[in-house]
Amino acid sequence: MRAKKGDRLIIKSHRVGEAERDAEIIEVQGDHGEPPYVVRWSEDGHEGLVYPGSDAEIRHLDRKAASRH
Repeated sequence: MRAKKGDRLIIKSHRVGEAERDAEIIEVQGDHGEPPYVVRWSEDGHEGLVYPGSDAEIRHLDRKAASRH
């Protein structure tokens, strides 16, 4: 798993009807984009250190679109 600042961390739900969680990666502390990540959770703005598990995925920031805004 590799990420850059600004990417989204998505945690899949574990139960039917439960929403997935997502956070903005605000800092990458591992080498070469590897975990751990400091994230800001979208549901409440809480910031914390995360070591993502197998239920997580990274959605990469579209840097070309972001640079046009």
